[in-house]
Amino acid sequence: MPLKFTRQRARDPETPGVRGVVRVDARTKNLTKRLKPGEIAVIDHQDIDKVSAEALLACRPAAVINAAPSISGRYPNLGPEILVDAGIPLIDDVGKDVMHDLADGQLVRIDGDQIWVGDEVVAKGQAFDHELVQSSMTEARAGLAVQLEAFAANTMEYLRRERELLLDGVGVPDITTKIDGRHALIVVRGYHYKEDLRMLRSYIREYRPVLIGVDGGADALLEVGLKPDMVVGDMDSVSDATLRCGAEIVVHAYRDGNAPGLERVHRLGIEPVVFPATGTSEDVAMLLADDKGAELIVAVGTHATLVEFLDKGRSGMASTFLTRLRVGGKLIDAKGVSRLYRSRISNLALTLMLLGGLSALFAALWSTTGGRAFLQVLGARWDDLWSFVVGIVT
Repeated sequence: MPLKFTRQRARDPETPGVRGVVRVDARTKNLTKRLKPGEIAVIDHQDIDKVSAEALLACRPAAVINAAPSISGRYPNLGPEILVDAGIPLIDDVGKDVMHDLADGQLVRIDGDQIWVGDEVVAKGQAFDHELVQSSMTEARAGLAVQLEAFAANTMEYLRRERELLLDGVGVPDITTKIDGRHALIVVRGYHYKEDLRMLRSYIREYRPVLIGVDGGADALLEVGLKPDMVVGDMDSVSDATLRCGAEIVVHAYRDGNAPGLERVHRLGIEPVVFPATGTSEDVAMLLADDKGAELIVAVGTHATLVEFLDKGRSGMASTFLTRLRVGGKLIDAKGVSRLYRSRISNLALTLMLLGGLSALFAALWSTTGGRAFLQVLGARWDDLWSFVVGIVT
């Protein structure tokens, strides 16, 4: 519960503290699109996960104010520690009213655990430090068993509802992108996606996999100079420019057919494919690639470990666990590719091959009368060119 307080007057308006313009949004991933360095993020995000914390950190805010508990104790989420370690003040659990009391663009000051507008305290929470984060994480680890039980229950429920899709591929729509017999690279704007894409450049050049961006993952592909072949998702975090890039659009809909992102795509004049399915958009992308005959599925930024599943904070992550079991024979994480893959021809080997080829050509020419005459003429032309260059220099 947020701490209770009464509004009070500041004795000294010049009291030191963190000052900045606030940007207010209940959805962290929407806020990070417009948050500028030095501004203060105001969010309503229970259990800040690692991806959200890294997105906030990349914006270099002056501070983060969270209306909800940053660590609720359900499981040891990784986000608050990332922010505190980076030296960003985190004011936690200030209450839902702050989302209305603070206006976007308003100038505020943070002093300790208090948020001031002018000479009034408008909100008060708890200022996180390393000691508080560590103690909260220790308590959260004690409750991990409960979350594992809930995760298992959600997994069984998803299997019951989607067994035909998982086991037989019933309900997978037809697409125009040719995947059969090719590698598929699925990019999610998640864990270490930028580093993974950099490591995979040689692999992408050589194998030319089908590039599938999951929502914001399609923007990530364009940011590194790669055009996605397909964009899959509910279309809530991908830019209009990316949707217009020429990639095939697959809108992830709820099982009842309701697709919130469909109207937006239609407004852009695009006729998409609709894929109704329970679970996450990355699951839909993997199931599509598997059903359409992908030889190998390489995952970038997706969730691979149990901690990552829980850190996402969704019961729907159980679907990702089962989807990975479904396509497990083809699926490999990007880091695995970068560790195992090596360019087929190294630079040293290429240089040695070139020198060996030139030596063989020289020997073949020297062994014939015509070849020797050609080499002598070539040598004379080289002497003329060298003399001309020396003459210019001197």
